[in-house]
Amino acid sequence: MHVRDLTQYLAELAENNNRAWFVMNKPRYDILRAEFLELVVRLIAQVSKFDPAIAGCNPKKALFRINRDMRFSHDKSPYKSYFSASITASGLKKPSQGGGPAYYFHIDASGTLLIASGEYMPPADRLRAIRQQVVADANGFGKLLKNKKLVETYGDLQTEGQLKRPPKGFDADSPHIEYIKMKNFIVWNEQSVKKMLSDALEKELVSGFKDAYPLVSWLRQIKTPIAE
Repeated sequence: MHVRDLTQYLAELAENNNRAWFVMNKPRYDILRAEFLELVVRLIAQVSKFDPAIAGCNPKKALFRINRDMRFSHDKSPYKSYFSASITASGLKKPSQGGGPAYYFHIDASGTLLIASGEYMPPADRLRAIRQQVVADANGFGKLLKNKKLVETYGDLQTEGQLKRPPKGFDADSPHIEYIKMKNFIVWNEQSVKKMLSDALEKELVSGFKDAYPLVSWLRQIKTPIAE
């Protein structure tokens, strides 16, 4: 896809976030959206070589809408200033829908590429199952945290929203207690795409997702109890 055209469009959209401007520039949006979809199609094909579970992911459903959900937000801007997609084995993007671990990325108006993998804000029953698995598979989780490629590319798991105290049902001396306090089990990094060509972008995404595969694989083995 034409990365420069996308970032230019998003920058203009950020400055003119209204329906009139969006409608007037709809032809540009349609072209860029189609190119972004083609990128996701290629990513699914490439990532499925090391993670066959996502081979059946529907690329159209992997894309997020550009329209913002303004119902509970003070910001009434109607459109997002980024293009984003989430590739999962289930084909479901949202954690609340039981999407499971995902390969996520977005490109925003500032020309920043965010590459992320894992589970962001999973629902309560799923989060509890992950925390329990951290205790049950303390050795395996410890090895995951030391995975060379994962650490080199992402560093540690993100601590956003981490609890100050152990969650209910977990002792302070539980294995990996600082990770049990987390509300997300995700890694991410950011970089500029302003001088990046399409082939380089695709290569960077595939490489980043491959380095995060150990985390995705570990999370995927966890079964969430079915509510009675």
